[in-house]
Amino acid sequence: MQSAGFDRDKLRIKKLAERRNRIFIENDHVPLSWKPEGLTQSQKDLIRKTSERIRTARKNNRSVILAFGAHSIKNGLAPVLIAMIREGWVTHLATNGAGIIHDWEIAYQGMTSEDVRENVSKGEFGIWEETGLYINLALLTGAWEGLGYGESVGKMIAQEGLTIPDPEFLVKESRRLTGTDPPGAAAALDLYGAINKFNLAPGFMSIPHPFRQYSAQYQAFELKVPFTGHPMIGHDIIYTHPANSGAATGRTALADFLCFAGSVSNIGNGVYLSVGSAIMSPMIFEKALSMAQNIEIQRNSHVDNHYIVAVDLARSDWNWSQDGEPPADNPAYYLRYFKTFSRMGGEAHYLSASNKEFLHELYHMLSAQ
Repeated sequence: MQSAGFDRDKLRIKKLAERRNRIFIENDHVPLSWKPEGLTQSQKDLIRKTSERIRTARKNNRSVILAFGAHSIKNGLAPVLIAMIREGWVTHLATNGAGIIHDWEIAYQGMTSEDVRENVSKGEFGIWEETGLYINLALLTGAWEGLGYGESVGKMIAQEGLTIPDPEFLVKESRRLTGTDPPGAAAALDLYGAINKFNLAPGFMSIPHPFRQYSAQYQAFELKVPFTGHPMIGHDIIYTHPANSGAATGRTALADFLCFAGSVSNIGNGVYLSVGSAIMSPMIFEKALSMAQNIEIQRNSHVDNHYIVAVDLARSDWNWSQDGEPPADNPAYYLRYFKTFSRMGGEAHYLSASNKEFLHELYHMLSAQ
């Protein structure tokens, strides 16, 4: 039998204004004009080949998906991410739950990234009112509206607020939908519960985002480019807040996974870029590609000729393309994320470089052609 569990309602939750941050986006963002200087010629050659594959993929209307870890946001790379989607080089952005949160905090207050060691010791890490309340409410309202995880947060940033439905309307809708759309009925009741618990007034809840020009989620929402969030339960600071709803998280995250799988279905002769994501990106890609292959095989076809580049700081001397998968007694075997990509067919490359160097060099090569 499980224990009673933790009561989040008993937490003392502080305002974001009380938190000391380490990243200030107006000072710490990387402008598009920045050019890397530390790349080797072989690294540049691979990036140039990648730019050529992207250009070909876009000419043929194939997917170019960029999946990235939260440090691409924390390192101030939103300007290059935004330029990539605005100029049409990238057709889909995907990140983990932390990437969603850092991007939102930057849009909301222009700052992000707390001192984890210090704040865990004080019992304060991740326990912040605005991040927990607003993102969770965005997911609750988004689940009710049938939106995805990243789309829900992007919409909140774009509209600088949330529309809170009348509670009685939600009750009526839940009754109406019970027979025809049980998930919709449940989403209505989840949102109804949050409105009552936090005494939210129906109507528009204004939430200004004065730094949203630095938000990749906002720009993707405005441009109608998929920006999907792929969280894991308990991994992110929004789970500390009593407004958190596992049901809303699941509904919106599942919608985003299926959106991601839809883009992967178009990855044949396309490009998949995995930048600084050792867990989320390879895990969702392998399942999505298997689903896509399943459907294509039923059509007497196959997803082929996809081009994958995984970028991370970890070094690997193993020649994956020439020597295949390393044996289990070789440390390269435990470079788990690229081992996954090496099994995905197509053409896969591993590049040891920083996200900043790779993305900016790639962008400049694409822009110069």
